[in-house]
Amino acid sequence: MKTFAIPVENGQLCTHFGHCQQFAIIQVDDNKALQPDYLTPPPHEPGLLPKWLGQHGVTNVIAGGIGQQAINLFNKQNIQVTIGAQIKTPDELVEEWLADSLISGENACDH
Repeated sequence: MKTFAIPVENGQLCTHFGHCQQFAIIQVDDNKALQPDYLTPPPHEPGLLPKWLGQHGVTNVIAGGIGQQAINLFNKQNIQVTIGAQIKTPDELVEEWLADSLISGENACDH
């Protein structure tokens, strides 16, 4: 089973990973996305979110922009990170990932 974390602001992908309002946590069972849960992250502190999301069983992250340090910390936990995603709803992003049609691009984070 895969569990996705997507940073959310106003119901859509937040382009700045570490400063989102919430994370949509979406489990995938039998290649079908289940109803998302929404978690409010702890106060932003460098390096905290990869461990926190890992404790919630996250296996995949979809982000618009994310710092290289966070990417490295996710990789150490065997959490796959997809960066450069377009601003869409979490459900749309996971469905596109499952269909192998998720468009990703440049990391929107510059630090």
